[in-house]
Amino acid sequence: MKKISLLFLILILFSCGATSTKTSVNKPLFEVLVQQSNGGASIQFFEILTEADEIKMLQNDDKLKNKIKTDDIQTSNFIILNMGEKLTGGFEIGVENVIETDKNIIVTVKEKSPGPNAIVSQVISNPYCVVRINSKKEIIIK
Repeated sequence: MKKISLLFLILILFSCGATSTKTSVNKPLFEVLVQQSNGGASIQFFEILTEADEIKMLQNDDKLKNKIKTDDIQTSNFIILNMGEKLTGGFEIGVENVIETDKNIIVTVKEKSPGPNAIVSQVISNPYCVVRINSKKEIIIK
């Protein structure tokens, strides 16, 4: 009986000194929340949202309200990329590359246009993209 009690006590002592092997899941540097060929603004512009009031406005959008958490206001910045009004379909705007430096985040924007012989819809389109940058560093858009 004493041997079992001693063994049980040793197991408890060793398990108290054990460390957890769980690893935290790191967020990616950026996430595309919405990228669509229609629904954007009629003029081309890129906007960086860093302030809490600006980010809260995104939460009012039906496509974004379930993708932006309250914690994101403290830990993330957002970018709205609008390609402007296009006379046909086949246009896209998005992120080509994101690089983090010591001081800032450099975002390279990629615009795609249909080829000269492409078959596209004959409808006005307004491509746009909304991106979360999981950092509060200054953002530079190229």
